[in-house]
Amino acid sequence: MTIAAQVKRIAADARQAAIAMARLSSGRKNDLLIAMAEALIAGTAEIIAENGKDLEAGRKKGLSGAMLDRLMLDASRVKAMADGLREVAALPDPVGEVTRMWLRPNGLQVGKMRIPLGVIGIIYESRPNVTADAAALCLKAGNAVILRGGSEAIHSNLAIARILQGEMAKAGIPVAALSLIPFIEREGVLEMLKQEESIDLIIPRGGESLIRFVVENSRIPVIKHYKGVCHVFVDAAADPEMAERIIVNAKVQRPGVCNALETLLVHRDAAATFIPRIAATLTELKVELRGDEEFRRFAPQALPATEEDWQAEYLELILACRVVDDLDAAIDHINRYSSLHTEAIVTGDYGHAQRFIREVNSSTVLVNASTRFADGGQLGLGAEIGISTTKLHSFGPMGLEDLTTTKFIVYGDGQVRQ
Repeated sequence: MTIAAQVKRIAADARQAAIAMARLSSGRKNDLLIAMAEALIAGTAEIIAENGKDLEAGRKKGLSGAMLDRLMLDASRVKAMADGLREVAALPDPVGEVTRMWLRPNGLQVGKMRIPLGVIGIIYESRPNVTADAAALCLKAGNAVILRGGSEAIHSNLAIARILQGEMAKAGIPVAALSLIPFIEREGVLEMLKQEESIDLIIPRGGESLIRFVVENSRIPVIKHYKGVCHVFVDAAADPEMAERIIVNAKVQRPGVCNALETLLVHRDAAATFIPRIAATLTELKVELRGDEEFRRFAPQALPATEEDWQAEYLELILACRVVDDLDAAIDHINRYSSLHTEAIVTGDYGHAQRFIREVNSSTVLVNASTRFADGGQLGLGAEIGISTTKLHSFGPMGLEDLTTTKFIVYGDGQVRQ
């Protein structure tokens, strides 16, 4: 059977499985997720062994340190996947929720009810934990899911999917509701993007080139974010110790992720005291600084920043830095260069905080907190399916509700339209 025929069969089977998923009770879905979590823990050694094959292949291919970090699984990360499944199981089931009801003058009661989207295709790179996260969220929301991970994680993804599917089979739930494209040829992605009769939504997770490829080739609606150019603005009224702690966490903890800090903005009135402090700390932590002329006055170790730096998603220990005149200038810079992902202000001024929240148009805006909190798990959604910077359907980290839509429900007692 050709790749095209196999993908078409996988999509058609998922469509049928989605019908069964939509009918499952909350109890059965929750029991399944808990069993899956236990199976992941029991299969930790198998998962790590298969992940080791991917890591070895990645090193031979010359993958960057950031890419290898995304790819790597150890016992703690497997446990985090299992914990994510349990968290999703504990969340309220959105399916069947009536979000509002209203009475029409003719006596009709009209409402809106949450229903599953149907079949969701996830195309992702590197991070094998997405296999478990996506499965948990899609299944809990009553959907079927088709997963297509990157070639660099094929052994890890197949192992995780195999363990999860085993629990579905034990529970009598159609295994086709969780499908993983088992081959690495790009043709598989292209064929998947043609299955508009079977797949309702595509969510790509990965680098900008992958996401643009998906958008350009898909016949199916796509939820996307191209990159994470995340900003922190240190206001004149910022606590310097708090600002330093937030910046270090946002930039250094995991520089290769989309919610890592990429551009630092400092209020002119705080520049002389704060910049030498933060520059020394970041330099000690091996962060390469690229600053405008004013920033470099106080941090001569910084390289000159160019226009491209304000638009860059480095995904490594490089940080673009700029001095701005005031809050207005900071907001203008962010709204010009932002990728609509995540922005933060550090300030003790309530009015400035409120203005920043109102006037910065990104999908997650924080006050006195690290950009690293732009994550579904950290925001209380359980594991996230991804982050959307498209404003239609969903904006920001996507959890269970974002994997449903609503239909109108109408109760009458014999009304006919005049």
